[in-house]
Amino acid sequence: MVLQEHLTERNGSLFIEGVNSLELVREFGTPLFVTSSARVVSNYRRIHRAFSSKRTRFRIHYALKANSNLAVLRLLKREGASADCSSIPEIYFATFAGYRPEEILYSGNYNSDEELKFALESGVTINLDDGPLLNRLVRFGKPEIISFRINPGVGKGGFAGITTAGPAAKFGMREREAIAAYRTAAKLGIKRFGMHMMTGSNILDCNYFGMITGRLMKVASDVSRELGISFDFIDIGGGFGIPYGPSENELDITHTAELVVNAFEEALSSNSGIGNPELVIEPGRYIVGDSTVLLSSVTHVKRSYSTFVGCDAGMNVLLRPALYGAYHEVLIANAMTRRAKSRVNITGQICENTDIIARNRMLASARSGDILAILNAGAYGFSMGSRYNGRPLAAEVMIIGGRAELTREREGFAEMLSRQRVPPSLL
Repeated sequence: MVLQEHLTERNGSLFIEGVNSLELVREFGTPLFVTSSARVVSNYRRIHRAFSSKRTRFRIHYALKANSNLAVLRLLKREGASADCSSIPEIYFATFAGYRPEEILYSGNYNSDEELKFALESGVTINLDDGPLLNRLVRFGKPEIISFRINPGVGKGGFAGITTAGPAAKFGMREREAIAAYRTAAKLGIKRFGMHMMTGSNILDCNYFGMITGRLMKVASDVSRELGISFDFIDIGGGFGIPYGPSENELDITHTAELVVNAFEEALSSNSGIGNPELVIEPGRYIVGDSTVLLSSVTHVKRSYSTFVGCDAGMNVLLRPALYGAYHEVLIANAMTRRAKSRVNITGQICENTDIIARNRMLASARSGDILAILNAGAYGFSMGSRYNGRPLAAEVMIIGGRAELTREREGFAEMLSRQRVPPSLL
């Protein structure tokens, strides 16, 4: 296989941004998420350059749901990113990392009153998933600007579970519902507006982004004509994919940006009432997905009906394969030149038969003590982690300037028990 630029092989071992992965394991243990800061920055600058070179009124809101590690947030803040938050804790994370309220877009769904009140009082821009939520929000005060999330009726994703628009999706509203929502907002005296959509995840088809941007802009144009309002920003969401499998090709982000901006500008030129909104995108996976390697120790190899290579990074550490059947490339970090010999199932230690990291995968002969490197683990890796079966959360490090910096300590049993109490009646 061809390694990414931040991954190299030296004397049979995997190096991550020039640091020996085996030394990282000796220092920090496993399972361990290792993030290349250089790769994060490179990915951010690539997508920013692709869009900003075609439209100056442009902004990136990094999607915290993909990876909310504070070191990642600080790194992207330095690059000029804003933040896309899907929950109140994510607003806390972004604020703690230095993002100002005006740099944060809150896109929750099925919000509680407590969440609406907190978001309003925090001063972030609120993006509502359903029109009637506005009536609940204004009980706590009137926002200066409001945005609504549109479901354009079609969606796309690498898996059915990550297709976030279309008739079966739980997100967003139809055009007629959006017109009613913006009409209500205008009657309430709100003067500034945004519009948002999120139609899928991990999409590698350039043409899809141009098409779906055109659909959103048609909704914006219809709302503008119907109600006489203009928009401060129009947010096309994220969904920019990365190749996980060996047969997948990289998304041409330059061509993607060209198609998106062309559709955006065409709508603006045909309806001046939309105004001159800022174009916003919300990449998460594209920025952090391939920046991170999950290192895991082989704990046991069992040869039975099939060969099972057991490791200490199961579905509690990396859920995507069990949840979606997602593909992640797996290498033996301490034996990179060892030839693949047989098909195996790579499994974790969780008491579920779906706890499979890789199924029927060609792998070199593995033995206890080997170190597996699971690639492309930077998006929806730690953020989907759990303590199932009593397993503590993994540690995280970031390579910065050739040095490994601990960014999240490995969870201990004391932390796992710290929030629990035994009632006195049971003592």
